[in-house]
Amino acid sequence: MHMYKQIALSLPFLFCSQLSLADWINDSAQNVEAHTIKLRQHIHQHPELGNMEFKTSELVQKELKSYGIEVRKGYAKTGVIGVLKGAKPGPVMALRADMDALAIEEKTGLPFASKVKAMYQGKETHVMHGCGHDAHTAMLLGAAKALAANKDKISGTVVFVFQPAEEGGADVDNFTQGHLIGSRKMIADGALKNPKPEVIFGMHVMAGMPSGTISYKDGAILNSGDHLRIQVNGKQVHGSMPWLGRDPIYASSQMINNIQSLISRKADLSKGMGVVSIGSIQGGTAGNVIPEQVNMTGTIRSNSENIRQNILKDLPKMIEYNALANDVTAKVEIAPYAPVTMNDKILTKLMQPTLAKVVGDSKLHVLENNSSASEDFAYYGELMPSLFVFVGATPADQDMSKAAPNHNPLFIVDDATLKTGVESHVRFIMDYPKVAEQVQTVWKKIQVGLPPLS
Repeated sequence: MHMYKQIALSLPFLFCSQLSLADWINDSAQNVEAHTIKLRQHIHQHPELGNMEFKTSELVQKELKSYGIEVRKGYAKTGVIGVLKGAKPGPVMALRADMDALAIEEKTGLPFASKVKAMYQGKETHVMHGCGHDAHTAMLLGAAKALAANKDKISGTVVFVFQPAEEGGADVDNFTQGHLIGSRKMIADGALKNPKPEVIFGMHVMAGMPSGTISYKDGAILNSGDHLRIQVNGKQVHGSMPWLGRDPIYASSQMINNIQSLISRKADLSKGMGVVSIGSIQGGTAGNVIPEQVNMTGTIRSNSENIRQNILKDLPKMIEYNALANDVTAKVEIAPYAPVTMNDKILTKLMQPTLAKVVGDSKLHVLENNSSASEDFAYYGELMPSLFVFVGATPADQDMSKAAPNHNPLFIVDDATLKTGVESHVRFIMDYPKVAEQVQTVWKKIQVGLPPLS
């Protein structure tokens, strides 16, 4: 009886302790909210293209240093790593944000709208944060500020990953030099080696989702993405005498049609989906001349690594045989952008309560399907368990169906979104150590080919 009395007496203390912990996280997110908004609006007004985020990188470094966080640079040209050691022993955990903007002219009319122009692939262009990377950078800085002020409560070490060029580089050929930018270059340059994280978290703001909501799913959360280039060479001739030449336009039209059979007839659609789209086709200069050459560019997407690999294997062979059938030649080039972004199933399941703490059960949504877009965050997930979530960015009182989507000149991020992102980052760090052993045990079994539950 005495034992039960002790437990009963301790319950109010335990409850108060948990409440106190919750309060400091919520309070810290609120305390840094105004600063986070200020940072985001500044970054939005001064966007920089991929691989050219020099001022943004300097701002990130300055902010991290002011919080007392160790700063490391020299990764992927403009990338920044921050390292914060907690007061208690525990795992090394990474939080990632991307910093680059897009070659888009902003038309939002916001008081802090971008008027910046810069060079992209050798041509001057307008620049806009049209995908929310300004918010990602600001939210991670806000979380860094909050965590640094409470490092006595942290079990383990936090690695803050500020990555450039998620959208591609402005100064490189992204088709042939994609491995020299973004997450691949951060990894190659050793950004995640010392200390080496065992888990990584990321997020992306999304238009058409109300502020204060989070959406997630386990397994595939974003499609893979691969770039495609096809050059078809024939023999130029007068349009009235096609028999004297070799028509690359006609051959290209057959190739475009036949490529679709890689999905409709060869992909096992019970395992996922795939898309092959030709977005650009250029050939000829006059209506009465069959040209010598046609150039096509496109994209390959899938939410199944098996389907993706089969497309990458079969597409060049299909184009080769199409070319032979039309007595032309063809050159196929495929450049990887990112594999399928996968959320670790155990990590996702165990961190679900953490997401619910941020927004509440009613505003936490499980996605039925993954997003069709792609993210180079996927490369981090090949190295360690990862969790990537979507954060609503449209004011809750607006019609979600009319919100300008990401990558649109009218795209906006509601400032109210930022607190959700900051609090999510902080709670990831505070809650993961409690489930780290379970996550790592399953991860290690999978890496050596053992069943997760063996």
